[in-house]
Amino acid sequence: MAGNEIKISAEARTEFGKGAARRIRRADKVPAVIYGHGTDPVHITLPGHETLLALRTANALLSIEVDGGAAQLALPKQVQRDPIKGFVEHVDLVTVRRGEKVTVEVPIVVVGEEVPDQITNVDAQVIALEVEATDIPQHIEVDITGLEIGDQILAQDLKLPEGASLGVESEQLILSITQAREEEPEPEEGEDAEGEGAEEGAEDAEDDSDEEK
Repeated sequence: MAGNEIKISAEARTEFGKGAARRIRRADKVPAVIYGHGTDPVHITLPGHETLLALRTANALLSIEVDGGAAQLALPKQVQRDPIKGFVEHVDLVTVRRGEKVTVEVPIVVVGEEVPDQITNVDAQVIALEVEATDIPQHIEVDITGLEIGDQILAQDLKLPEGASLGVESEQLILSITQAREEEPEPEEGEDAEGEGAEEGAEDAEDDSDEEK
C-alpha cells in the first residue's frame, strides 16, 4: 500500500503569471495549487527536488505544511512536466481526509511466466479503484501463470486489497492470451538467386522475341 505520507514544506504564493512561474522554477521550486472540499484554492510553492522524487510514486499521498501551518493531506490531481527535460512545471493537488474514499487510477503489473507460443495482450495499463485516501495500493498484480490461449482476465477477476472496490465495469477486459504468429521461413540465398535468374531469363527471352518481330 502507498499509505506512507510524504511530508513536504510549502510556501504561500502571492505572485502569479508566466513571469512569476519562471522565477519560481529558476529557484528550483514548483508552482502549485491545492483545493478541495469546497475551500478556496490556495496557491503555493513546492521544493523542486523533493516534489520530483515524491511524484515518482503513483498517487503519492502528500502531507503538506504551508508556511509552518497545520499539515493537510493531498493527492496529485494533475502534473505538468517539461516535455523534453521532464522536470515538474506545475502541480494541481486535491485535499483529502483520513478515512475518505477516493477514486484513483492504479497501475497494473503483469507477473508470471509467458508460454513461448503465446502472446499476452494487455488492454488496460491502469485500473480505476475506489479506496481510502490513506490506503492506496501502489499497483495491482495480474499473474498469467497457467493461462492458456483464449483465456481472458476481466476487472472482476483482479485480486483487490481489502477495502478497495472497482471504479469500472466488472466486465472490462484487462488482458487476453492469444496464439503467437508463426514466422514465415526466409528463403535460402540459393533460392533467391535462382528465382532472380529465372525472372531475368524470362525478361531476356521477351526482349529477344520483340526484336525478332
